[in-house]
Amino acid sequence: MNLIGKIIGNRYEILEEAGNGGMATVFKAKDHVLNRYVAVKVLKDEYTTDSDFIKRFNTEAQSAAGLSHANIVSIYDVGYEEENNLYYIVMELVKGKTLKQIIKKDGVISWKWAVNIAMQIASALEEAHKNGIVHRDIKPHNIIITEDGIAKVTDFGIAKAVSNSTITAFGTTIGSVHYFSPEQAKGGITDAKSDLYSLGVVMFEMLTGTVPFDADTPVSVALKHMQEEPKEPIELNPDIPTAINQIVVKAMRKDPSERYQNATEMLKDLAKALKDPDGDFVIIENKDGEYTRVMKTVKTDKNKAGKKKENFFTKHPASKVVLFILGLILLFLIVFFVTKIALDGGITKKVNIPNLVNKTLEECKTEVDSLKLKLESQEVASSEVEEGKIISQEPPFKQGEKIKQGEIIKVVVSKGPETNELPSFIGKKIEEAREMANAIGITLVEEVTTSSTVEQGYVIGQGTEEGAIVKSGDEVTVQVSSGAEKTKVPYVIGMDEGTANATLVNANLKANITYVNDSEKENGKVISQSVESGEEVEAGTTIDLTVNKIEKEEKTVQLYLDVVPQVYNKANDNTVNTTQEEPTDAVTITVIVNGKTTINGKASKVGNKNEDLGKITGSGTQKIEVRITQNGQTKALTSEINIDEFDNNAKHYITNK
Repeated sequence: MNLIGKIIGNRYEILEEAGNGGMATVFKAKDHVLNRYVAVKVLKDEYTTDSDFIKRFNTEAQSAAGLSHANIVSIYDVGYEEENNLYYIVMELVKGKTLKQIIKKDGVISWKWAVNIAMQIASALEEAHKNGIVHRDIKPHNIIITEDGIAKVTDFGIAKAVSNSTITAFGTTIGSVHYFSPEQAKGGITDAKSDLYSLGVVMFEMLTGTVPFDADTPVSVALKHMQEEPKEPIELNPDIPTAINQIVVKAMRKDPSERYQNATEMLKDLAKALKDPDGDFVIIENKDGEYTRVMKTVKTDKNKAGKKKENFFTKHPASKVVLFILGLILLFLIVFFVTKIALDGGITKKVNIPNLVNKTLEECKTEVDSLKLKLESQEVASSEVEEGKIISQEPPFKQGEKIKQGEIIKVVVSKGPETNELPSFIGKKIEEAREMANAIGITLVEEVTTSSTVEQGYVIGQGTEEGAIVKSGDEVTVQVSSGAEKTKVPYVIGMDEGTANATLVNANLKANITYVNDSEKENGKVISQSVESGEEVEAGTTIDLTVNKIEKEEKTVQLYLDVVPQVYNKANDNTVNTTQEEPTDAVTITVIVNGKTTINGKASKVGNKNEDLGKITGSGTQKIEVRITQNGQTKALTSEINIDEFDNNAKHYITNK
């Protein structure tokens, strides 16, 4: 549904589209009640019948509406318009760019600016967490940096109240996989510490220009969040101060208990880092560390015990020698076993971690068995790693690293490119088609074509038929409508009707002519056109033209012949006698006006003058020809008059002069 120009909620006029997300479209709008510009987020049509999506959409409003903070986008209103089945949220309109756009443009952000942004995000999360709200989708796309450098957290669309945290299946986990916490990737319970992990990933990307984990499929990225340790950001960007590096490392610990326990803790370390960037104040606790316990001593009667020992050794002096020898033997055994355990890597023998990546599962089993380790495997689709080969392992291979015999090595095995039935993209918006293609791992090759019947931005055809089996990584061609063919309207004012019509036809346009009678403007010329010149319109559009056509008043003029009838002169065949002598033969008269005979062969009495030739009616110039025939000889008299210069019923004489 095209909402541009419409008013919803009886107050919000939709002006233009400002953004497009997975489940909603954001528009810039004018609030006519408070006379200000706002952002209106409208749930997409395809989700309005899905109760789960509607519930999640309403959750965004309910979660964020109660939050009031300088670093959180404000919610003004929420509503439902039954007439058009629209669910919408009205929000603060923030002018600026997303943090993702800034990272794409600048690459690496300076550490001071990155810390400043992170502090603003952490401050927003601190407020949200205090109100029992977990965002669950912290990523650069949801952070808007205003023109004044203020960071605004938006899109609480998948936020959940802490008290209502739920476990979600892996396949339906909500959020963006590159910024997932491990517990989100597992579909486990999420809390405030999950947001802080995602903030750590955002800091990693700001400081290095890249995300810590990437792969060809979302599943592979999620597995890396669960199984692999990321590189420290300082390895990718040596200019990062030590304290900043340690803050990111702590925020991204896989075990939530080893991360910052709340946003306030992280804010304190970020503030310290600005003052002491290379300080050693970031504390990272190891979950495997043991705590020392202080035990109470058992009191004994030392004097009494000593006396007993003295009495025994006095009675048995040889026992001292035996006890000394036994002590030496015991000491030797202790040193021997301690040394052996140390050399073997502990009581249980340790072995080097094998490198299993890019090997087949059979090869891995043989190698793992030889090292007395255990193997667990999981298959995932991959278009980059050959089918049957290992994509990744946990623990990962590191030169010289050891693990105890009997421990488990988990491997991810490629099952080759994922195959799917190709859906139909026809009739979908290109943005939706891209999301569908991305979900099954294929790439769309977009060809733009004109269409007089399909709105701009919609798919009108696809090169591979619906239902065909495609693999992740495949390319599918789609034809995207650019709307009807456009043409520029030419300037035709001042042209005559025929020239103007031809000019429009040459521009693939049509003309509709309307006439007016305006004596003050030039006759026969175009005086207006319905579409201004230079505007682009669809080819074939009809342009209304107004042509000035002045209708002149018709008048009647009485014609007379002001000559003596011609007399044939027998003495000279080439002359005409104009005397008053009576001719010997009758005279006939023919009158032709504008090439059309009006009197043919009128007989005239001999000697008549001022012969009545009849009336002519019309306007403008009239060409008159009078033919006088006598005795077989004809003489033509011509006259040209402008009838508009005569009074009505005036007289005009045709003379021989």
